[in-house]
Amino acid sequence: MAKTVVMDHPLIQHKIGIIRRKDTSSKEFREMISEVAMLMCYEATRELPLEPVEIETPISKMTACQLAGKKMAVVPILRAGLGMVEGMLAMIPAAKVGHIGLYRDPETLDPVEYYCKLPSDIASREVFVTDPMLATGGSATAAITMLKQKGAKKIHFMCIIAAPEGVKRMQEEHPDVDLFIGALDERLNGHGYIVPGLGDAGDRIFGTK
Repeated sequence: MAKTVVMDHPLIQHKIGIIRRKDTSSKEFREMISEVAMLMCYEATRELPLEPVEIETPISKMTACQLAGKKMAVVPILRAGLGMVEGMLAMIPAAKVGHIGLYRDPETLDPVEYYCKLPSDIASREVFVTDPMLATGGSATAAITMLKQKGAKKIHFMCIIAAPEGVKRMQEEHPDVDLFIGALDERLNGHGYIVPGLGDAGDRIFGTK
């Protein structure tokens, strides 16, 4: 059974408080999104398996540890998910990066696919899907369905702010996917935005309206 983890690290909570503020600039917002992603990556990779390896220090030979088994991939959901990639790669620089493009139909709120490009060996990689916001869960569940159809087997989903509705939908539709959440908010409003949330993450990352 997959796990759902809501982060309680003080640095993560402090930085989320900064990005929630409506007067935070796009530059600072981008920096904070990246930093939160880096800190969350540290927590989300806690259970990656290790294996022993023989090395030689300047003093002597020893048995050290290195990551074992699967290679990793970071797959942002475009466009807002891009804001989390740099922070993730700072922690796991050898990871490959895929992209899934979805937009939300303003009438139905359903996700519509417009782009999908993944590493050719996605089936053998530990996959971390990133999107700052988990609102209705429509885009996230659709993206993970696409990944599974492409052969991905071990998938983790990382978001900075989630609504209970989105978490419930993810747990129901993809009970095998770990959820790592920076902050769990109160609810969705009538427009599908998270309350209190932080507004539209994509607009705030890229300075658009």
